[in-house]
Parts: sequence; structure tokens; C-alpha cells
Amino acid sequence: MSALLDSSVLVAALASDELKHAECLARLLTGDNCIYSHALLETFSTLTGGKLVVRVTADFAVRMLSETVLPRVTVIELSSVEIIEALRVAQSRGIRGGGVYDYMHLVAAKKANASVIHTLNMDDFIHLHRGNDPEVQLP
Repeated sequence: MSALLDSSVLVAALASDELKHAECLARLLTGDNCIYSHALLETFSTLTGGKLVVRVTADFAVRMLSETVLPRVTVIELSSVEIIEALRVAQSRGIRGGGVYDYMHLVAAKKANASVIHTLNMDDFIHLHRGNDPEVQLP
């Protein structure tokens, strides 16, 4: 089963003080995962300046992303045309503001033919789900 991991899973996989660290790290280590490229930015932002108990330096965050995450995932990119089309659809789904970032993870998951999106922020994704969209699950 191919799965898309959102940044909440990546952060918890990399930060040993996170509540769901073991589950998220195990999911990352399966190797049958993809991420939307924006997840790299979100993860870096959280690791270096977010609300973690222990923040890390920018250099260490980059090392974790490049050595721990990238070898185990396929990175999904969205073209400008795909983004604009997704924004058109987002409007019809009632998505506005910051919700568009979560929606783009869903669009990337569909592009990758992922059957599931793993997230620790279920509420951010449940309302986005429609009939044939990838299932949303905890890792």
C-alpha cells in the first residue's frame, strides 16, 4: 500500500520527544511512502522554530531531512498547471485560507496513486475527503 505522509508524521518520526514518535518512525521506515514536496518546508519550519520541546538547528534539520526522510520517500511535485486546477476544485469544495495547504497534500496523494494519507492532524483532512480520495488514517 502506497501512502502519503504529511509533515506531522515526518516531524514526529524525526523528533523522539513527540508522542507518536515510534509509530511515525516505523511508518517512515517502511519505505513505501511518498510526500508532497511542501512537506519538506513544513517539517523544516516545525523542527527549527515550531512548538517542539527541543528545537534543532537548521543544519541538523536539513541533515535529518536529507539523510533520514529523502532516502525513504518519493517526493511528489505539482506543476503550476496542477496547482491552479487544484485551486479551482478547492473552491468547489469550500476550501479557503490555510486549508489549501492540506488540500494540496491530498492532490499530491491522488497524483501518486496513494491509497492512504497518514497524518496526526485528522481533523485537517477529514473534511477534505470525497468519495474516491485516498483514505485518511493515523500512522
